[in-house]
Amino acid sequence: MKLESLLSKLEYKAYEGNTGREADISDIEIKSVVNNSKKIEEGCFFMCIKGANFDGHSVSKEAADKKAAAILVQDDVELPDGCTMPVIKVEDTRYAMAFISAAWFGNPAQSLKTIGITGTKGKTTTTYLIKSMLENAGHKVGLIGTIEVIIGDKHIPAKNTTPESYDLQEYMRQMVDEGCDSLVMEVSSQALMQYRSQGFVYDLGLFTNIEPDHIGPNEHKDFEDYMHCKGLLFKQCKVGIANADDEHMEKVVEGHTCKLETFGFSEKADLRAINLAYIRKPGQLGVFFDTEGLIELHAEVRTPGKFSVYNALCAIAVARHFGCTEEEIISALKNAKVKGRIEMVKVSDDFTLMIDYAHNAMALKSLLSTLKDYRPNRLVCLFGCGGNRSKLRRYEMGEVSGRLADLTIITSDNPRFEEPLDIIHDIETGMKKTDGKYVEIPDRKEAIAYAIDNAQKGDIIILAGKGHEDYQEIKGVKYPMDERDLIADIMKERSL
Repeated sequence: MKLESLLSKLEYKAYEGNTGREADISDIEIKSVVNNSKKIEEGCFFMCIKGANFDGHSVSKEAADKKAAAILVQDDVELPDGCTMPVIKVEDTRYAMAFISAAWFGNPAQSLKTIGITGTKGKTTTTYLIKSMLENAGHKVGLIGTIEVIIGDKHIPAKNTTPESYDLQEYMRQMVDEGCDSLVMEVSSQALMQYRSQGFVYDLGLFTNIEPDHIGPNEHKDFEDYMHCKGLLFKQCKVGIANADDEHMEKVVEGHTCKLETFGFSEKADLRAINLAYIRKPGQLGVFFDTEGLIELHAEVRTPGKFSVYNALCAIAVARHFGCTEEEIISALKNAKVKGRIEMVKVSDDFTLMIDYAHNAMALKSLLSTLKDYRPNRLVCLFGCGGNRSKLRRYEMGEVSGRLADLTIITSDNPRFEEPLDIIHDIETGMKKTDGKYVEIPDRKEAIAYAIDNAQKGDIIILAGKGHEDYQEIKGVKYPMDERDLIADIMKERSL
């Protein structure tokens, strides 16, 4: 591909090496586009990207030595004397990389109906709900999110909630080649801040909710910045769909350039939920509700709480733009399941057992508060905390569980390079600020067995923190460990 074609949507200056002379790039052919210094090869276009731990500008000489066809920079670089390799200078190489990658892969977004979802909570569940709903209506849907990337029958474990722009464009290219007509994806605030999802315009942009999160070094400097970055999605989509009940919605969508629709319980919402009722059956929790406004239907969702209604409203709002029928929407809501997101695991008619990814105090508080609304005999919360992470999270989670759960079972999560007992004792510090009952069982399988063996009729038991993860990380090694398998093994052992 010609270098000029890759740069067609960008403002740039082209120089001959470090001579300062303007370069003629009209006939330069590019064999590959790379942003990883290990992949530099003859004829490639190397994009110098600044990361948290490595700056691609530092290997510009290496790119010249390896006969790269050209390099992309935002800072001045040193090159070998006499080097005439074209240097393409832009204001921001991350921004430019998104458009270059889109061009390199043939602008695949133009062949997909694209749906981007941003927000603090609910992104993952909502992407799967939408995927299920659209597939019910006959669409072939790709998915990109926290858990995995789905392309046809291929499932690729995710490294980031939203991949780097090059990887995102490559995934979209594969989706188009696989026959997908739609893509639903989670769009993190970090991704929006770093232009990972630039290079195309979303057909639909969704906002679920926002609470203070991801604030600190290498993330967002404050809540204002966090809200601003979330809001960037509404300057990059044709139609925006936002939660009217979130107190920060107006701030998040401020300056939007899209047509805007809203959902929620509020009368001002365009799509409204009414007549909410909780479902409690043996080993199962859920909600009934009706909708009015843009669509009128009666829905059942087999996950608990008000936040399940918000996720469902998001999905319903999207389905409307795809012409889904009422029957297709209702069926998808009733049958959709998301691994590790309020995932019910049936082991008894006497009590309810579920797995969820809640791994910080905010998520745990939301989950436990919701479950208390179902008036269990006891609310039992089993969790641990990750090693080599903030101790504050441990204190906070201990305190939340101590205040809301009737019994807390403190166990191990991913201890990484810390001792599990040290982490457990930190959680205990938070627990001791409350009157909550607790036990400490470091081995996670033993802890789950204890929860099952000591369950009482009417209990709700939540296994929090691991969710979709199928491993436990200890001293740099990820050992296989899936809570569903642990539960199956425990039940098998009890039946012998």
